[in-house]
Amino acid sequence: MQTHLTLTTIFLYFFLTLSTSISAHDQPQPQPQDLVRSSCLHARYPNLCLRTLSTYTGPVKSPLDIAQAALRVSLAHAKRVSKYIGASNVGAQRSSLSKRQQADLSDCKEQIADSVDELRKSLEELQHMRPETFRWQMSNALTWVSAALTDGDTCLDGNVMPDVKKRVTDLARVTSNALYLINRVG
Repeated sequence: MQTHLTLTTIFLYFFLTLSTSISAHDQPQPQPQDLVRSSCLHARYPNLCLRTLSTYTGPVKSPLDIAQAALRVSLAHAKRVSKYIGASNVGAQRSSLSKRQQADLSDCKEQIADSVDELRKSLEELQHMRPETFRWQMSNALTWVSAALTDGDTCLDGNVMPDVKKRVTDLARVTSNALYLINRVG
């Protein structure tokens, strides 16, 4: 009787384990596009999130991958804005600006350069996540991305040219989405 009960228990265990693993394999694995879509659904700018991340070519198998992709997008935007503000065509327009506008543009250039550094540090932090320091690293990443957003806001507080304002606003939006996606990892 004892042997029969043990064999029945073992058989039942293997049957349940096998049926669970078979049904798990039968389930369709989420596609990268599905993960991007579900991740962007509640972002502050969901359409922008979806548009910028759906064309991302790197790995997107987890929320951490999505957050890193969003940071790469934000960093690329920040570098473009920084380059644009420092470009000669903007510099040529400086002579037609008031002293206050010139100062605001110069401050904006510094703020965006700071954003580039903060976004770069945040991305590096997420790329080197370790279980034993996870909370600390997440805190660092969130702090730096928040600082990058503040830098953009500070730039927009100044009296900058409309084309600069448009680019910085776009940068702020992708950075806001990145901040949301990093929060989802934690």
